[in-house]
Amino acid sequence: MSAKRIIAVAAVIIVFLSVNLFLFFKITRRLGNNYSGTGQMKMIDVSRYLPFENDSQLGKVESSLAFREGDDLPVLDGAAALVPVYASVIENCYPEGSVKYEGGEFSDDNYYGENFSSDSAMLYRNTIRGFKGVIEGTSDLFFSAYPSDEQLEFAAENGVELEIIPVGREAFVFFVSRNNPVEDLSSDQIRKIYSGEIQSWREVGGEEKAINPLVRSNGSGSQTMMEKFMGEKKIANRNLFAIFGASIGYSFRYYLSGMVPNENVKMISVDGIYPDVENIKNGDYPLSTFFYVIYRKDNTNPNLPRLVDWILSEEGQEMMEKCGYVGVK
Repeated sequence: MSAKRIIAVAAVIIVFLSVNLFLFFKITRRLGNNYSGTGQMKMIDVSRYLPFENDSQLGKVESSLAFREGDDLPVLDGAAALVPVYASVIENCYPEGSVKYEGGEFSDDNYYGENFSSDSAMLYRNTIRGFKGVIEGTSDLFFSAYPSDEQLEFAAENGVELEIIPVGREAFVFFVSRNNPVEDLSSDQIRKIYSGEIQSWREVGGEEKAINPLVRSNGSGSQTMMEKFMGEKKIANRNLFAIFGASIGYSFRYYLSGMVPNENVKMISVDGIYPDVENIKNGDYPLSTFFYVIYRKDNTNPNLPRLVDWILSEEGQEMMEKCGYVGVK
């Protein structure tokens, strides 16, 4: 082999090694220790919140409201984060046998409540499907965060006027991996992260890692809340390399901590205030929010206003607290 060819081969090898070393130190090493996956949300296990089951995790109280078999029972539906609330309403106020399943029994094949019968007093279709069900009249009372502008427009387009009544309080929270050293972010920092102005955890006191900002489905309660939180800032498309970094996500407090607990993630403080029950009650946590019951104004079921009044009563609010949420009063 000639000296020129040896030099050319050696040059190619040096360039190859240099490029790979550059990629390792500037990208692979910098964005290594990927813990973005710990931020992915899981589906709830609805079987933990079925009324009239001995081991269900529901809030039980002495109820002065007791519907009987044969009454016109309001059909309840709701968002995933509020399944324990409306299932507890049924547990306390409805007769046994009012929750029915396809085939006669509950099965694990229940991604969005598909095995609840059409004549069941409890449904589970989550936010997008459940809100549509109220408009179409297939359910009477829907438990949810405040509807999005698009959902309200959908109601108006169908000529439906809605009652939207706050019945409890929750916290909109942000979470990161437990391995992430960041414990607190300001509201402004979070908005800049999701608008793409801040892309590295180092800019907010963390490690030299890309930030992987996770988002939720359009029309979901948490996504609607996030869009309101962002205000005039738009959520940017993620940086191509963000998937190699460390994630941040958002949800509601009890959904994250009580319904789909994950030891690999932690909620962070916002503006120096941690989202615990006490800080929701005293109003210190800046992203405390109401959740609501929603129904059509033209709904003529006489038991519907009775039920809403009970939810807002001392008994209903006690039930709310026993479910792990914060009462509206």
